[in-house]
Amino acid sequence: MIDAHHHLWDPSRREYPWMTGEAMDPIRRAYTVDDLKAVADGITATVLVQTVSSDVETDEFLEIAAAEPLIAGVVGWVDLTSPSVADRLAELAEAGPLVGVRHQAEGEQDSEWLARDDVRRGLSALADAGLAYDLLVRIDQLPAAAAAADALPGLRFVLDHAAKPPIASGRWEPWAGALSALAERENVSCKLSGLVTEADWAHWSVGHLRRHTEHILDTFGPRRLLFGSDWPVCELAAAYPVVLEAALSLTGSLSDTERAEVFVHSAQRVYGLNV
Repeated sequence: MIDAHHHLWDPSRREYPWMTGEAMDPIRRAYTVDDLKAVADGITATVLVQTVSSDVETDEFLEIAAAEPLIAGVVGWVDLTSPSVADRLAELAEAGPLVGVRHQAEGEQDSEWLARDDVRRGLSALADAGLAYDLLVRIDQLPAAAAAADALPGLRFVLDHAAKPPIASGRWEPWAGALSALAERENVSCKLSGLVTEADWAHWSVGHLRRHTEHILDTFGPRRLLFGSDWPVCELAAAYPVVLEAALSLTGSLSDTERAEVFVHSAQRVYGLNV
């Protein structure tokens, strides 16, 4: 099994702008590789994903991954708008197993951020470098994500957390329609991740996630779906083994071959993992 989405962090060393408020108190502590290895039983390899817009964090993550066999790849951060983004990507490729880049576009007020010329130039540099781009976007940013996928057919896009469907509120649209439209682009894959924290943290069950998961499966299909734990964010609602068991249950109707796509092969293809 491959966990295609997890994090490491240490609030004593840097600030995490998204980690605010009392609700985040349960996870406001350092999470290390040793912590990951203690909970990720049965996982063969993982992808470590950025948490802040920081060159320093990306350098640290690549150093960690180079020394830890469990971490097969890093989705780091670069300034996509920088004129020297291609040089920075080349530098990072020498430092460790960089497989992709992510910017927390959900924090940008502009719903058309992905349509900006300077951002598109940065995304084009990712395609030239053979890297993937993780889409961390709001629902209202999904049309811009689809337009970017059309404009850059050679770039592999990965939608994080299925654009965070509003499971707790029970709303269906506009999420469902926008997700279906994005899934029409063959160069876009989606992570089966982050759903437990979009449900009611204290009272969720697998049944609460099923309708949204079935829509994700129907739109992207197993070959473009990647399992990710979103650990340790998931601990706000569920421990790592519970999240994994929920994902296995939600994909129980798939054949063994289809399930292998979700839990192994899709991540290998999208990120070029050597596992």
